[in-house]
Amino acid sequence: MQLAPSLSSLVQPAILSEVLQAVMSPAQLLIPLRSAPDKVVTRLEYEAYSKIALKAMSDIIREARDNHAQFSHRSGPSNTPSLLHCVVYHRLGTVPVGQPSIVIAVSSPHRKEAFSACEFILEEVKARAQIWKREYYEGERDEDAEWKSNTAS
Repeated sequence: MQLAPSLSSLVQPAILSEVLQAVMSPAQLLIPLRSAPDKVVTRLEYEAYSKIALKAMSDIIREARDNHAQFSHRSGPSNTPSLLHCVVYHRLGTVPVGQPSIVIAVSSPHRKEAFSACEFILEEVKARAQIWKREYYEGERDEDAEWKSNTAS
């Protein structure tokens, strides 16, 4: 299994740019992100303790592989692992509203395992990786931006 957690700031691999372009929607960019009833988020900023965040993401990917090794809908023994490859990219620095902050890609011979693993990885990264998000609001000074906890939903 390919274990490839990554924290990216300004320079992103070409393949990540292609993936991001494929999932971007012009309509998505028109929807204002609201943090509270009276606040419109204008941009997000992410910081990380990179060494610990990368280790946590590597551990999470390993756990995803272990947790999804056997699914009940699979019949008979198989030498093919449920998850073939997992990649996690989390952006750092300023991220405009409407752009992805995290990209998770999983390949599997079975889509149920792939979707389940993606959800598991996302929630665990939010809960355990040392990555912090700051929200900036329309009409407010940058000094008033708020740090938000990265809790699983």
